[in-house]
Amino acid sequence: MSDFSCYVVEKDQDQVKSGLSRRSLSDLPEGEVLIRVHYSSLNYKDGLAATGKPGVARKFPHIPGIDAAGEVAESTSPEFQKGQKVLVTGYDLGAGRWGGWSEYARVPAEWVIPLPPGLSLVESMQLGTAGFTAALSVYALRHHEITPQSGEIVVTGATGGVGCLAVSMLGKLGYTVVAVTGKADRHDWLKELGAARVIGRGDVDVKGGNPLLKAAWAGAVDTVGGNVLATLLRSTHIGGCVTACGLVAGPELVTTVFPFILRGVTLSGIDTGWCRRERRLELWRLMAGEWKPPRLAEVSKQVELKDVDEPVQRILAGQIAGRTVVHVSG
Repeated sequence: MSDFSCYVVEKDQDQVKSGLSRRSLSDLPEGEVLIRVHYSSLNYKDGLAATGKPGVARKFPHIPGIDAAGEVAESTSPEFQKGQKVLVTGYDLGAGRWGGWSEYARVPAEWVIPLPPGLSLVESMQLGTAGFTAALSVYALRHHEITPQSGEIVVTGATGGVGCLAVSMLGKLGYTVVAVTGKADRHDWLKELGAARVIGRGDVDVKGGNPLLKAAWAGAVDTVGGNVLATLLRSTHIGGCVTACGLVAGPELVTTVFPFILRGVTLSGIDTGWCRRERRLELWRLMAGEWKPPRLAEVSKQVELKDVDEPVQRILAGQIAGRTVVHVSG
């Protein structure tokens, strides 16, 4: 246990080198809980970090992995005992601090979530940050009194990790879900996950025209941002709610106040990184029970840590549907 295997990204000016390496426990950052990581996952942010792209890792060498699940190896916190199954998502894991693509990770105790009954370690990473983001989006819709009787809920980027899990959770809870994708070969898959129907990107990417469009949606889970988010705001019913968690279509939002002052539409931002602990515990309990996607295994694939380079390139190219679990150890 004095040294361990991990995926390390090193950068010297413009030269990036990444791959499996060995590190010592003394190299890990400070924290009350040392976790032997069994599983992590692959997210877009991990792909950026693994290739040395700016905006995620703040210093090098760096270990990616914004998700981690495993067993407590050591703890100075009375809240956690050796051998206890736990998970970590969000905070600074895999960004400002070394992440879950490592046989061991050391983190502050307040970041650690006990694995809730109803979830295995691998299932917790099939969900991971993507599932937690989807759950926060569902929570926001319900908090703003958007019920299954309110009307259709549109989910953009529906084949991505957040999108497909949002489709599945909402479908399980009785909502009529309209999935948006540009991947024609994934329509049947999305319907199997819970979508009532599937539409193309152009249907929610209207450029120009009136500041308000025909009202079509009771609510929306938007994972792409840009003009798609602006279109959703313009086409949501009175009293509707649009959640926003992504920016693959761009960080700019060009809109007017009319959806807000004439239809009372709510734009709810979704921040998974620093969500308060009480909400995290509540949502992980729900994802292990009432909100647990019924076909969770069907939205994920598993890859060994030593083989992660190929899926890294694919996620950056937008070629991955669903979730990718990274098997680290155990």
